[in-house]
Amino acid sequence: MSEAYAHPNYVKIWIWLLVLLGLSVSGPMLEIPTLTIITAFGIAVVKAFLVAANFMHLKFEKKIIWFLLIMCFCMLGVFFFGVAPDIMMTEGDQWIDCIADKSCVEQRL
Repeated sequence: MSEAYAHPNYVKIWIWLLVLLGLSVSGPMLEIPTLTIITAFGIAVVKAFLVAANFMHLKFEKKIIWFLLIMCFCMLGVFFFGVAPDIMMTEGDQWIDCIADKSCVEQRL
């Protein structure tokens, strides 16, 4: 049967999400690109965990749900790193990357 559990305080979680939003918006004002990227992605991971655990009730689910969620993220990483070399390549026989090659932009003008 279903197990009884206490619902989390949604207003408290919402306030935490707003505080983290404020931090992620004010982070670029420091104008340190590396710090901005690290904090933006770090805060995004924390906010995603808060939403998934509390609003999607994954905190109260069986462990298999967490296993499946982690496996999905691992597969996402495999797919990303599998196609990243092709996307980041700036030269090739069949195409020209106009952003990396400044002469392509000059030819169009």
